[in-house]
Amino acid sequence: MFDRRRKGRGLLAALLAGTASLLASLVMAAPPAAAASLTEVTNFGTNPTNLRMYVYVPTSAPAKPAILVAAHQCTGSGPGFYSGTEFASLADRYGFIVVYPSATRSGSCWDVSSPQALKRGGGSDPVGIMSMVTYAEQHYGGDASRVYVTGASSGAMMTNVLLGDYPDVFKAGSAYMGVPFGCFATTDGSSWNSACANGQISKTGQQWGDLVRAADPGYSGARPRMQLWHGTADTTLYYPNFGEEIKQWTNVLGVSETPVLTDHPQSSWTRTRYGSTGTQAPVEGISVQGVGHSLPMSGMAAQTIAFFGLDGSSSTTGGTTTTGGTTTTGGTTAGTTTGGTTAGTTTGGTSGSCAVSDTISAWNNGLTSAITITNTGTGTVNGWTLAFTLPSGQTVTSGWNATYTGTSGAVTAKNLSYNGTLAPGASTSIGFQATHTGNTAKPTSFTLNGAACSVS
Repeated sequence: MFDRRRKGRGLLAALLAGTASLLASLVMAAPPAAAASLTEVTNFGTNPTNLRMYVYVPTSAPAKPAILVAAHQCTGSGPGFYSGTEFASLADRYGFIVVYPSATRSGSCWDVSSPQALKRGGGSDPVGIMSMVTYAEQHYGGDASRVYVTGASSGAMMTNVLLGDYPDVFKAGSAYMGVPFGCFATTDGSSWNSACANGQISKTGQQWGDLVRAADPGYSGARPRMQLWHGTADTTLYYPNFGEEIKQWTNVLGVSETPVLTDHPQSSWTRTRYGSTGTQAPVEGISVQGVGHSLPMSGMAAQTIAFFGLDGSSSTTGGTTTTGGTTTTGGTTAGTTTGGTTAGTTTGGTSGSCAVSDTISAWNNGLTSAITITNTGTGTVNGWTLAFTLPSGQTVTSGWNATYTGTSGAVTAKNLSYNGTLAPGASTSIGFQATHTGNTAKPTSFTLNGAACSVS
């Protein structure tokens, strides 16, 4: 039923998420929407879960404006997301329409768990949101070739779901504090998946990518780009989910999990780009140091609009950038690092039957280390222990997806019950948080079951 790809255009629209103030009093109930006001639209099309639709059409909207779906967090609402985020003001500046859907079930969370939600045209919330997109195209002249979605928390999960269910409808998505597509899936009727929320589900990029492809198995066209945001101190949807999302969407988009660019648009942000160094890279991840479950924050929405290309941007500016071992500051080459670490890239080490990538995100007195272990040998690894030596002054305070022994100097990380088997070519992700006294470098070597790993 809602299969616009197979009929030329489709019915699903994207959501935009936020975590700020919720002011339901801004709701107006008089379609069609008046320019520069938030208006509720009723009878917008097929709506199996009784969602509510709110739309903002700026006075600056051109004849064929882009459409942005902005999906709220649990306990939130469309009007609350409108008033608590910067997307409407950016719409005024750049002339795109914003659709703010509202979930009406208890708790106001989106359905990102049921089999119906995780399949194209399967029903539930995605079908209602798709109807909103189609309505915006037909009644406000929205450009069906420029449809985007963003969201926070539960809305970020829905962003992942919509890109998987309707890859022909959405051009790009931006997910704040979400989890991979399919990670929250349940079979008991519950809408909450604790293992996923706690960052305990780790899969290979191929496995995550297969979940996305299974949502619309007949689709073989271009896939939407993805921007991902996460705070390192998130204890609602834990930080390891950020790395799992990166694995999923780099696989879906056919690019390497190794970033081609790392920079810091703000001192507490670490931005990595995959597949391209440009502003509209296939995948972009922004890790925010020391921040919990409270995104987006001021200035972040503008980065999302730039990633979508709705502000006309097309190049990378500012920050400190690392590309292929060469450090660039503000676009000027500052030097080349070899046999050490530069802005999150480690080189050196000897090649064995394993490979390790390690991404450091540091702030004034702390850091997180996100480590991916890959079996590059020809045999299956059944049970593993990763050993490494921390630089002086670093002390591990917590970790995930492994059991850690030692907090400074020599440290080992041993597999848990669910990630101990690594087939040839398979990967798993682990990580830890640590304090430091000024030295934020990575370990210079890693060994897996005693064999030296190549490091990238």
